Amino acid sequence: MQPIYHSLEALFNDLPLKDGLNISFHHHLRNGDATQNLILSYLRKQQLNDLNLYPSAIFPVHTELLTLLKEGRVKNITTNYINGPVAEFLASNPLPGQLKMQTHGGRARAIIKGETTIDIAFIAAPIVDAQGNAAGYDGPSACGSLGYAIEDSQYAKKTVLITDHRVEKLPQYEIKSKDVDAILCVDSLGNREGIVSGTTAITKDPVGLKIANNAARLIDELKLVKPGMNFQSGAGGISLKVTDHLREMLRARNVKAGFFSGGITQSHVEMLNEGLVERLYDVQCFDLAAIQSLKTNPSHIAISASDYANPDNQNRVIKNLDLVILGATEIDLNFNVNVTTDSYNTIIGGSGGHSDTATDSFVSLIVTPLFKARTPIIKKRVNTITTRGKNIDILVTERGIAINPLRLDLLDRLKESHLPIYPIEALLEKAYAYTGIPQEYDLRDQPLGVVEDRDGQIIDTLYTKKRR
Repeated sequence: MQPIYHSLEALFNDLPLKDGLNISFHHHLRNGDATQNLILSYLRKQQLNDLNLYPSAIFPVHTELLTLLKEGRVKNITTNYINGPVAEFLASNPLPGQLKMQTHGGRARAIIKGETTIDIAFIAAPIVDAQGNAAGYDGPSACGSLGYAIEDSQYAKKTVLITDHRVEKLPQYEIKSKDVDAILCVDSLGNREGIVSGTTAITKDPVGLKIANNAARLIDELKLVKPGMNFQSGAGGISLKVTDHLREMLRARNVKAGFFSGGITQSHVEMLNEGLVERLYDVQCFDLAAIQSLKTNPSHIAISASDYANPDNQNRVIKNLDLVILGATEIDLNFNVNVTTDSYNTIIGGSGGHSDTATDSFVSLIVTPLFKARTPIIKKRVNTITTRGKNIDILVTERGIAINPLRLDLLDRLKESHLPIYPIEALLEKAYAYTGIPQEYDLRDQPLGVVEDRDGQIIDTLYTKKRR
């Protein structure tokens, strides 16, 4: 049986604390997470330095990390996504070591292969049983699937569960007791309302509606809506509207999809309950409806990051995707997509599953306005490559559609189409007609880190922002 602790002091007396510690956290509580702050605050009080952090994602709530960065106590950060004050700080303050941005599948692959070594994995576990098994579907801090923490629990030298809810026995669990070394009991893991961070409502904006309508017509003409089709969409407003159109098409044709995967929302849950899809494969819940569904519906299945997207896992779920709907901050003439930095070289996100799903899906479709705030989304070269252009198939905007010329098969399917299909260069000229040609600035200063694709290949460099 694992030792159970009720104070940080008692726990850390039995853990090997040292400078240069490699520690990880998961992000399933998203902007409601309190556990990362709890642990980092204690390590700061112990005056540890040269910390190497492996959080699966970093949100605005993670203020203690910002304090550690300002004090120079963090050497390296490896993560999939950063948003908020930590990202803004890193834009002007390079680490002593390096920032590495991975994909969800790439993170799992690196942990399993030993390229990432974790000394202690701190895992917020909403429900833990007497044997030390853990899950995320129940308890006062229920967050749903714990998919991004499973490889951490299996491969870290030490695994610590942090929980605010213990029961005698779990009927099903994601983290196995054999992989757990200690359990820390706390009053609360955070605020589960913070799980709903970001846009999880269907767009009502006329531009967004036009984009979604164009995407739905395109999906129809490509004949992707068929029995057993497998689909993934993000939680953005336009992606959710495309999902809503897909629901209408499945319903009208009396067709049942095979599975939906990825981050799961209320829209996906409603389609499961309606019988329009056989299964949901859930690596992360994006809202409270998804959490409840995971708890009660046996066809809603929690999966690990490796089973979701690890490129070395031949049984990964996304390998069987027919269609994925994704967004873009920028896309360039070679179809490279950026969702990592903005035009001013500040980190605003990261790949997450973007590159993973784009690479594996039969069709990867980007939905985005042609321009925002009089700035074209299409660039001659994106500021940062998140997903390589060879893996992006289609761009859909409100003023036209571009097909990657590498996809001759898709162009052939659409040769009789009446949709507004143009070369991507023509879409850029359309954007310029509205915005003018923007003046370009090189805002890159010192190297900050790298963008790593799912296979471990470095595909771009991150820079701090040049002061103007």
